Amino acid sequence: MDFAHSARSQELQRELTSFLDEAVYPSEAVFHQQEQANRAAGNPFTTPAVVAELKTQARERGLWNLFLPDERFGAGLSVLDYAPLAELSGRSISLAPEAMNCSAPDTGNMELLAMFGTEQQHADWLRPLLAGEIRSCFSMTEPDVASSDATNIATRITPVDGGYRINGRKWWSTGAMRPQCKVAILMGVSDPEADRHARHSMILVPLDSPGVRLHRSTTVFGYDDGAHGGHAEISFTDVEVPATNLLGAQGGGFAMAQARLGPGRIHHCMRVLGVAERALRLMVDRSLDRTAFGGPLARQGVVREWIAESRLAIEQARLLVLKAAWLIDNVGVRSAATEIAAIKVAAPRAASYVLDRAIQAHGGAGVSQDTPLAEMWAGLRTLHLADGPDEVHLRSVARVELARAR
Repeated sequence: MDFAHSARSQELQRELTSFLDEAVYPSEAVFHQQEQANRAAGNPFTTPAVVAELKTQARERGLWNLFLPDERFGAGLSVLDYAPLAELSGRSISLAPEAMNCSAPDTGNMELLAMFGTEQQHADWLRPLLAGEIRSCFSMTEPDVASSDATNIATRITPVDGGYRINGRKWWSTGAMRPQCKVAILMGVSDPEADRHARHSMILVPLDSPGVRLHRSTTVFGYDDGAHGGHAEISFTDVEVPATNLLGAQGGGFAMAQARLGPGRIHHCMRVLGVAERALRLMVDRSLDRTAFGGPLARQGVVREWIAESRLAIEQARLLVLKAAWLIDNVGVRSAATEIAAIKVAAPRAASYVLDRAIQAHGGAGVSQDTPLAEMWAGLRTLHLADGPDEVHLRSVARVELARAR
């Protein structure tokens, strides 16, 4: 396996590093100020204006839609070449991915539309998403079933004359509360009598359709993620859409979900390595600047151990991310399934360790709003659940090991 990045990827890494240093990091304080101003004005789910400014700069620098390997729509980079770029964006997780039009859930939705969408769906939804003109959400998880097993999903997609009628309730539809979110890709049961992996379909539901109701945004450890559109609980009551809104084949929802979640999972892992690198830098700076017991924290053996263990954890996780990326490029998502499952556990686990130690090194400041660590930790903790809980991925890895032995 060769993990070397192409000359183009290396040039983009240099450009992205400059973009972060010159534009993104200096805008973080502005972002939070504008977020608070929006809340005070009664608009908590409005995107701060500085994001649009950064999007313009990112496009001018060629840092746009880098996640899509399909040259018809995106940058045409391999997954391996995208890995260091996604990691760099994770160093400013609140700003950089969205500024580059490389943030979830739009990335996964654009991949689905690129792979399975019709020309009309491309025109109606994919092109505006690629241009950053609208946002989207992915409505799969449900409050009343264990959605870690996707075959449990119960929302009904019933064929009717000329289209489909949708009834059900979803939650954790990330980004749906923001005004720019115009469409949901919804997964539901279209044929309850079919094989358990052929019962579900995906369908495009405009959020202004009659019968769609956004009830609330669920919080993550008290954070509502308002500037990014929150995590909506949505009900769909007798919502009717035309047959042309069906994404892919009827009954193909489960397979498409796996196609979407595979690359999405590794993109999350790439970004959390950037989160971990940012946290490690903050921990190192704190240990050098803060004095306790007659000297800087960096003299304390336990703090040095935290720093060293953090570096080891990041490097180990990065190698597994690169292996998974190489496999996706060379043998496909299906053949890389075990490595994707493994890294979906290993990367958040490594980043969680680093963040926890960084918080500890900062003392009370680490759990306050005076550093980004607390909010980063809250967001990262969700990755032990999002796109499949750790236990499901461990089960998949174990199943492969047991099969080899048998």
